[in-house]
Amino acid sequence: MEEYRTEEEQVEALRRWWKENGTSIIAAVIIALAGSFAWQTWQSSQEGRQEEASTVYQAMLQAIGVGEASINAQAGVNLAEQLKQNFDGTTYAQFAALHLAALAVNRGELPEAEDELRWVLGKAAKGSDAEQVAQLRLARVLASSGDIDQALAILEDAAPGPYGASYAAARGDILQSAGRTEEARDAYMQALAQAGSNQEGLNFSVLQQKLQSLTPVAARDLEDSVSVQLDMSEQAPAITDPVETLEQ
Repeated sequence: MEEYRTEEEQVEALRRWWKENGTSIIAAVIIALAGSFAWQTWQSSQEGRQEEASTVYQAMLQAIGVGEASINAQAGVNLAEQLKQNFDGTTYAQFAALHLAALAVNRGELPEAEDELRWVLGKAAKGSDAEQVAQLRLARVLASSGDIDQALAILEDAAPGPYGASYAAARGDILQSAGRTEEARDAYMQALAQAGSNQEGLNFSVLQQKLQSLTPVAARDLEDSVSVQLDMSEQAPAITDPVETLEQ
């Protein structure tokens, strides 16, 4: 930096520099402050929306839990629709739609259940719990509607992650319903192997019974076979299906 001989020269140089650059600096500061304020305002707004959505979701759970035929259950359905309409960008809305799909299945209204599940898939983040559960449920709904091939395609193409055992079990159920016994047996064996010692989210005894019914070997041999599969498998992450909880 150039050295000045006197203090007056330095002051004069600073005045000239400020005259040339001061306006742009002030503008930059104002823009930065405005951006920071806008970000904080948006972030605060998002947190407020999440809290509001959480409150509505809890009220929905309490209402639906009373029973589908009751007035409170209908109020819960209304709250679920409110979440979908007013908070569609939140996970609460996605799980509300999963509840609505489960209720539709209970009523035997499979097309409505399919619509709800496809709505979730259109909103959920890739690889999220909501997406994986919705895919799993959609495959079962499509299979119940008679579209076996599309149901199996969903389960094959999806990346189930910690839901691997649940996906394999669903594949086994669908294949068994289609009369494809050997493939169903393989899928059930895969489900048992992927579940490992973590049986949360699967009815382990029922899965063993399904496998045994398809396996033409003595019960003792089946138990030994399953034990070998479990010993060879790595411990899998805990499997949780939020919609299973909803239906209980």
